[in-house]
Amino acid sequence: MFRTAGTRTADPCPRCRTRAFRPGTPTPESGPCTAVAYTCAHCAHAWSRPIDDDLETLDTVRVDLPDATLYGTAWQVEADRVQVRGSGGVCLRWVERWRVSVY
Repeated sequence: MFRTAGTRTADPCPRCRTRAFRPGTPTPESGPCTAVAYTCAHCAHAWSRPIDDDLETLDTVRVDLPDATLYGTAWQVEADRVQVRGSGGVCLRWVERWRVSVY
């Protein structure tokens, strides 16, 4: 199931509780990416969330895409990407691992 997100997403800003913020970006560090950085479009607050390292096949997940939010099941899990099966088994889509949150 896809839900149109645009500039909104499921998690609000921790400071102002607004759901309008720029899409997350992986934090540039040496080695593998370990966090996703966000900036609130309303109050300019910046924060990050760790990338789930305990993601397993058949976990229920949320994927924050630039134009939508996908809820589904992790079908295949690789080091840098995850194949997600949408709700109802309608679609399979490969996404970067940093976009996935265990739901």
